[in-house]
Amino acid sequence: MTDQHIPTKNGWVDVPNAKIYWEATGNPDGVPVLYLHGGPGSSLGKGGYRRRHDAEQFWTIGIDQRGCGKSTPNVQDDLEHLADNTTATLIADIEAVRQHFGIQQWIVTGISWGSTLALAYALAHPGRVFGIALMAVTTTNRDEVNWITEGVGRIFPEAWDEFAQASGALPGERVVEAYARRLASADREDARAAAIAWDRWEAWHISFSSYWQPGPMFSDERLRMTFALLVTHYWANDGFLVGDKEIIPRIHELDGIPGYLIHGRRDVSGPAITPWMIHRQWATSKLTIVEDEGHGGPASVEALVAAVEEIRAGLSAGNEA
Repeated sequence: MTDQHIPTKNGWVDVPNAKIYWEATGNPDGVPVLYLHGGPGSSLGKGGYRRRHDAEQFWTIGIDQRGCGKSTPNVQDDLEHLADNTTATLIADIEAVRQHFGIQQWIVTGISWGSTLALAYALAHPGRVFGIALMAVTTTNRDEVNWITEGVGRIFPEAWDEFAQASGALPGERVVEAYARRLASADREDARAAAIAWDRWEAWHISFSSYWQPGPMFSDERLRMTFALLVTHYWANDGFLVGDKEIIPRIHELDGIPGYLIHGRRDVSGPAITPWMIHRQWATSKLTIVEDEGHGGPASVEALVAAVEEIRAGLSAGNEA
């Protein structure tokens, strides 16, 4: 990994109803690598992703997805456009960034929700993708959302009972739908209470991860509310990837594109069944299970870095042939 972590450039791209923040690190003449953060709503944060790839060989570009991080407006200040914040919109935002840089193709990477977005982007624009490297792989379908918001309560029954009781779910309303409704409501005091309860649950169900530490995920109230609002908005709508947009039934369309699926065996929040199902139906994918990690970790990051290097090596071999 490189010690270079300060972006060589940063800025914003104008898109409908928003400005998308980007930062670019490394060599502009190197192989472009796109990084998609998790959440939705967690943002680029402190930018640890910038240290992963050789700054001489790669040009690493990260974006804060619409409504969070340094992208503007923040979703908390723009509730009237919340309905427009969908996976299709995020894909269009990614394309706007690609066009801003004049990039023809890039390696696409992502973690957790970022892996869902990476796959959805690749399925929408396969010709723009050299290869895909993902960690803590998800597709945000109904089964996965139901597991992480309800099923995993079988492992943490006392925490889930508290989480469910605090949801304020109406008759016939799923827990995730109740939180989404409250977090997007005009009653911002109630939204704050919902965000605290959501944060407490998130901290519990990732507690098997190797990097987990006791306590809240977000100590900053605004970050906590932004994360909870966007996560519940997307999860309550199955990632806006339903019907002919669902990822797993379409994953064979990526055959020919190299894909690397890296997942922790101990990932209780997102069990390894998801990358395994993807791998079985994606002929040019490789599945790596990291036995002693959960939702990410240092060995998973090392595997991701190696995957990006392998994709680059394949490009070089192809150019020499």
